[in-house]
Amino acid sequence: MLEEISGGVCAPLGFKAAAMQVNIRKPKKDMAIIASDVAAAVAGVFTRNKAAAAPIQVCQQHLQKSSVARAVVVNSGNANACTGEQGRRDATAMARETAKCLGVPEEQVWVSSTGVIGQHLPMEKILSAIPDLSKTLTNTGSSDAAAAIMTTDTFPKELAVKLSLGGKDVRIGAIAKGSGMIAPNMATMLGFVTTDANIPPPLLQKTLSRANAVSFNRISVDGDCSTNDMVMMMANGLAENDPMADGSESYLHFYAALEYVLIKLAKTIVKDGEGATKLIEIHINGARTENDAVQAARAIANSPLVKTAFHASDANWGRIMAAIGYSGIEVVPENVEISFGDVPILKKNFDIMLDERKAKEVLLKSEFEVNVNLNQGEASATFWTCDLSAKYVEINGSYRT
Repeated sequence: MLEEISGGVCAPLGFKAAAMQVNIRKPKKDMAIIASDVAAAVAGVFTRNKAAAAPIQVCQQHLQKSSVARAVVVNSGNANACTGEQGRRDATAMARETAKCLGVPEEQVWVSSTGVIGQHLPMEKILSAIPDLSKTLTNTGSSDAAAAIMTTDTFPKELAVKLSLGGKDVRIGAIAKGSGMIAPNMATMLGFVTTDANIPPPLLQKTLSRANAVSFNRISVDGDCSTNDMVMMMANGLAENDPMADGSESYLHFYAALEYVLIKLAKTIVKDGEGATKLIEIHINGARTENDAVQAARAIANSPLVKTAFHASDANWGRIMAAIGYSGIEVVPENVEISFGDVPILKKNFDIMLDERKAKEVLLKSEFEVNVNLNQGEASATFWTCDLSAKYVEINGSYRT
């Protein structure tokens, strides 16, 4: 049985965190370290943006050098993106100083940054803070770390669960941030996941990639793919469960728990979308392939016209059809059926069933479902998005100021 517990990334045995205010950009907690008492198997998924930030490049290098990690150091307020060689030196210096303070190899420390693009980090502030951060690591530090990684987020995003594997209690904890620039292609989106499960590094990477594909890679706030997206997962084995094998009963239970955690956090990111007032769950059924279903769902989720209609509670189903039509999949428009919640909007052969009053009742809710049946196959996919409001423009029009 899966049980939600407190503690976030510090819920699993052997993990600690700390955060502090460095004033990188605003007067708030803006630096954090998450660390394992012992070497942990590590996995990561990263943005596919060609302008990937310096910390992403450093983490990818460290993952190539080492299949284990001991810590990640994170800052908010400055993305250290599009900063060239100086940015890479700064990201490396953050890892090196953290490694020195923790007494671990440099390649076992990952680095992450989020915030304004195109500005150099205030390295004097950052490097002077790392020793103090390292000394204040605690098993109650997850909430502070969750707050420290926030930028335009309006609330911290933190979750932990416990399950039993072979008679051993295993915990998974996570924190995430994201509110705008959310359209992950691996939103700005960061996720840090810890577990005390015993799982070998190659299987951990496969597991994280798989769970990420149906969670953080299925959300959209504004359609913009960030330079800094990453999800990191550490597994230190202190639960002392038998090593997991791919496809085993214990592995399937573990995977289901991880997927639960990542999907729940992904949905909180969409709910906290910049200026968002509604969470919309898009279900695509009857697709030829899962890729087709995802492609159609993503087109709907990213459409500014669809999202503004949802904000106004306007049942403009034609915009959904248009998005499906330009999504790039092969589709027979006459076969498409659409409903909002359980209210039918469109049936086959363009049989329009729209009842404006009933549709508006659904669209006025803070959370609702959009169901699309392509009637072309058996594949399906789920995607999450939000509405698009004038507040989004206000927030992003003055982001740097």
